Formats: sequence, structure tokens, C-alpha cells
Amino acid sequence: MAEKKLFEINPNLDRAALAERFAQNGRVQVRDVLTEETAREIQMILARATKWGMAVQAGDGPGIKPQSFRQEEVQAPGGAERVNAAAMAAHQASARGDYAFRFAQYPILTAIQEGWDPGGPHELILEYINAPEFLDLAREITATPTLTKADGQASLFAPNHYLGRHIDSHVAEGWRFAYTLNFAPDNWHPDWGGYLLFLDEEGDIVEGFRPRFNALNLFAVPTSHMVSYVPPFAPMGRTAIVGWLRDK
Repeated sequence: MAEKKLFEINPNLDRAALAERFAQNGRVQVRDVLTEETAREIQMILARATKWGMAVQAGDGPGIKPQSFRQEEVQAPGGAERVNAAAMAAHQASARGDYAFRFAQYPILTAIQEGWDPGGPHELILEYINAPEFLDLAREITATPTLTKADGQASLFAPNHYLGRHIDSHVAEGWRFAYTLNFAPDNWHPDWGGYLLFLDEEGDIVEGFRPRFNALNLFAVPTSHMVSYVPPFAPMGRTAIVGWLRDK
């Protein structure tokens, strides 16, 4: 019996066309990037086997850093109150026009380094993202043969979640491209938000990618972008694996 795979690149991708599209403006959405079977498996892991915590940031002034709450911290006595207070501070920062965000997360790289779930499926997913098959796809599309590794975290944008406009000004040396492996529900409606939006210097939206199942977003960093607000009436959230591709 053949071994069941968790992550397999779709062999029918038109890589030359994708590379041409990326070369035009430094971004592209690769639809049906994985085989259907493996994409469904990852979608199930994110939906049923992920201990979601929260990531929140309120402003970007001196000394302000993002806050990360593990699921165990959220569920501990007083944890929900601390998260809600952080979320309210983020909303107030956004109201002032400052950078802020609020979304659920599972920091895969941190979880591996700190031994949260040894041998768990998320660890295997990150191994596949750093395997030659995925890195070669990214190298071909971006025309960057020097890419060597990627980090990653799982993200969930549910009602009231968003990621404010920013340019990834904190990008470290060697961080070349951001990636988002989307596993949104097939029936994700435009009214539910959660779009990856790219903006020009005047704040106008120049392109937007709808959350899609089994779609890879790739874009050069730094660049001005955001994830639009998911409204309270959205019946569900959209999941993804996100991170940066590096050449150092």
C-alpha cells in the first residue's frame, strides 16, 4: 500500500505562467497549489487538531510589541479577560490609525523549538514547507534560486479579526518573500472579509486576493498590505499557514 502523503505539490501547475505573473508586480496567487487529497488533510488538521491561541498588537510605537497567548493561557482563570483587554487596546489603536491586529494563531516554529507537541502534524507540515519540492516551486515562481528555508505559523481569521496595513518594516536580513497557504472554506463569501489586500502609497487598493481553499499567495517584502476585517456575521473563519521565505 502506498504511503499516505500530507503535502504534495500539484504536478499540473503552469510554473512558467506563474513566474511571468509574479515578475510583473511581485505577487501572485497560485490556485490548486497542492493535490486535492493533501490539501483536505491539512485543512482538517487546522480545523480539528490545532490549539489556537491569540495574537494581538496595539500600535507600533517605541517599546510596543505583539502579544501572543497560548490556548492554555486563554483558557486559564482570567485568561479570556486579558485577551479581551488586549483586543480592545488593538481596536483603540486602529481607531487612531495606528498599526494593530487581532487573529488566532498557532506559532509552529516556536512550538517546535519549545516542544509543545513533539512529532505532531504541524511539525511535519513545516518540514514539507522546507523540503525541496515546495522551495523549488517558490524559487521558480520568484526567480530566486538562493531561497534556502521558511518559517511558519498557522493563522485563523474569524469574526472580529483583522491585520492592519503595514509593510513588514521589521523584515530581517534575508527575508525575501511572504507566503500564505490558504485553506479557507470552499464557499467563502466576499462579504465575510479576510482578503489579502495590496495598497499603493496613497492607500488605494491595487489588488486583492480572496480567501480560497488550496491557494498559495506569494509576494515580495516589504510591500504595503493588510488582511481586511472579518465582520461579526461571518459564520466561520478562514485558516492558513503563513510565513517568510529566506535566502539567509
